[in-house]
Amino acid sequence: MTPRQLAKTLTMGQGLAGLICGTAVASQYLATKFHVNTPMLQSFLNYALLCATYTIMLCRTGDGNILQILKSRGWKYLLLGLVDVEANYAVVKAYQYTTITSIQLLDCFVVPVLMILSWWILNARYRPFHYVAVCICLLGVGAMVGADLLAGRDQGSTSNILLGDALVLLSATLYAVSNVCQEYTVKNLTRVEFLGMIGLFGTIISAIQMVLLEREEIAAIQWSWQVGVLFAAFALCMYTLYSCMSIVIQLSSATSVNLSLLTADLFSLFCGVFLFQYNFSALYLVSLVVILIGFTTFNAFPTPADPVDPTSSSSAATYTEGYSDSPGAPQSEITKQEVAVTITTGEEQDNTQSQQQTGAEKMEGRGKFEGGRKRRASSPSPTQGRRSGDVFAIGRSTKM
Repeated sequence: MTPRQLAKTLTMGQGLAGLICGTAVASQYLATKFHVNTPMLQSFLNYALLCATYTIMLCRTGDGNILQILKSRGWKYLLLGLVDVEANYAVVKAYQYTTITSIQLLDCFVVPVLMILSWWILNARYRPFHYVAVCICLLGVGAMVGADLLAGRDQGSTSNILLGDALVLLSATLYAVSNVCQEYTVKNLTRVEFLGMIGLFGTIISAIQMVLLEREEIAAIQWSWQVGVLFAAFALCMYTLYSCMSIVIQLSSATSVNLSLLTADLFSLFCGVFLFQYNFSALYLVSLVVILIGFTTFNAFPTPADPVDPTSSSSAATYTEGYSDSPGAPQSEITKQEVAVTITTGEEQDNTQSQQQTGAEKMEGRGKFEGGRKRRASSPSPTQGRRSGDVFAIGRSTKM
């Protein structure tokens, strides 16, 4: 990855972290100021926006329309939508049972799960530098948790820590599955198809779950313009996050994106210092720098995939693609090879034709010469031979 691409990926990754910070701040305001705790309603608004834009884009005629997608792989997107919805719900539900510190630590479990799934499904092969970079990022998260403990922010419920930690691990695993499927889809199909199908099935699943689990909480909401703005801010941040995350994954990988998202908690803490009077610690800045160093190290080295078995592709396809034994040869080399083959073939054809013409002329001359000799031998006298103009002509043509 070139320095420019690395800077672009870093910037876009931190932009995604800022969007997650926006959702956290909106949710925090809803919970603390207005006593609104409706995670499924908030998720439903996000999926509804995705459905209203990307799913409608799939409602077209021709190849790749929504009916063909549903017939061929609709059940896969149904499972993926269920995974994505429950991943969002599980992590929010975990706050009711465990502490913020536990959630921040265990949420990093998504990174090793992503690496395993990418190795298994996407054939990604990591180098020692990548493992070192991941360890550096996790050290940065450790510094962030330490800063929380020193600042007295080890808040949250402790009613059932074991259940809460299990929900965090479940959420991290589901997020990893969703992100790997997203990487595969956006790199092999289209991001519009992924977002459209997630929006469609996410809307249906979250609506059913919202009616079953949150109808009392929704009925108890004291609606005001402030609450409406917070709901809208959350939905817009989540919608932009989903839309842009697919682009960043196309440029890098799901693992790289999730490493960059480790700074989202830090951005939330920085906002909390001004909005919710959190205590500030210098370790927050140390944690931010360490995570960014780990992220940069991870993206500085490419993650090659397993080489494809050359016997799996036919030689005819190879020659059709590039007219070369090496499919990865530069276009200029391929052109040179084509020109050389053309020139060589033309020269061989010219030489063959010349040889054929020369042989024909020799055979014709030899025949004429033999004919002249036979006629001269049969003539009774030189006078008779001179009267025969054709014999003389044949003799001249033979000399010529």
